[in-house]
Amino acid sequence: MQYTEKRMGGTRLRLAHNQPSVVGSDGKVITVTPWLAPIVWEGTFDPTLIDSIYKQQNITIATTVFALGKYTQFLKDFLESAEQNYFVGFCVHYYLFTDQPQQVPKLKLGEGHQLTVVEVPSSNRWQEITLRRMERLEKLIESRLINEADYVFSLDVDTKFYGRWGTESLGRLIGVIHPGYYQTPREQFPYERRPESQAFIPRAEGDYYYGGAVIGGLVKDVYEVAKTCRKQLDIDAAKSIEAAWQEESHLNKYFLYNKPSKVLSPEYLWQDLKARTNEVKIIRFSQVIKNYAAVRPNP
Repeated sequence: MQYTEKRMGGTRLRLAHNQPSVVGSDGKVITVTPWLAPIVWEGTFDPTLIDSIYKQQNITIATTVFALGKYTQFLKDFLESAEQNYFVGFCVHYYLFTDQPQQVPKLKLGEGHQLTVVEVPSSNRWQEITLRRMERLEKLIESRLINEADYVFSLDVDTKFYGRWGTESLGRLIGVIHPGYYQTPREQFPYERRPESQAFIPRAEGDYYYGGAVIGGLVKDVYEVAKTCRKQLDIDAAKSIEAAWQEESHLNKYFLYNKPSKVLSPEYLWQDLKARTNEVKIIRFSQVIKNYAAVRPNP
C-alpha cells in the first residue's frame, strides 16, 4: 500500500507501515529500528572498545548550546556535568549562544575541550528563541564547523548529565526518542497536525517521537537537517503558521523522510520529574525541573 504526497511542487511516495515498538511485549527493549538502525541502550555497546576505535580517528565533536535570558542559570550545571560525562578524553568544542556573555561561568575544561561564546540578540518570546536555533546552527556550520569539526550535537541547556555520553552516540544522523512518548500510540504524538504547515504529519504515520533537545550527527548531515528545517520554518512563517512545537515539529517531519542512522534511547533524554522505568537502567542526560513561567520571557 502506498500513499502519495505532493509537497512544494514534487511528488513523494511513502510506504504505510506499523508503528515500531521501543519495548517488546516481553518487557525487553528493542535494539534496532525497522530500517536496521541501532537503538542505543545500556548493555548494547562496549565503551572501552568503541572509544578505542574512535580514538584512532582523532575526531572533534562540536556542541552548540543556546542560553538566552534567564536560561543562563542552567549553564553552570550543564557545563560542569558535561565535563564529567560528555565525550571525556575526546576533542570537544562548545559553541555557546547567549545574549548575556557576562553570565557564562568560569570553569576549568578538560583536556581537549574548549568553549567559544557567540553573542546573539535576545527576544521577548521563547518561541522565537527556539525557532531561530536551526538558522543559527546552519550559519555556524557554514562559517566554521564545516572545517573545524567531524560531528556536531545541538543540546538544550536546561539539562544535566548524570552518566556517560560517549562515542556510542556517534553516527551519520542521530535522533533521540522522547521520554514522554516512547510507549504512546503515534496517533497521540504531538506532531504538527495542520496540513497547512510544512511540519504536517498525518495521524496514521510516524515512527517515533523525537526530542528536539538533541540533534546530532556528521557535520554535513546535521547541516542538511538545519537548512531544511530553517527553510520549512520560513515557509510557515510567511503564512503566519507556527508549528505545534516549533523546530521539534519540523525535526520530526525531517526524520520521517530521512531516517536517522542511529537512534538514542530515552537514556539520552530523560526528565528529572519523571520516575525511572524498568527498561531505563541508567539516566545519562535529563531535562531539569524548572518553573517555565519564571524562566521564559512570555507564557
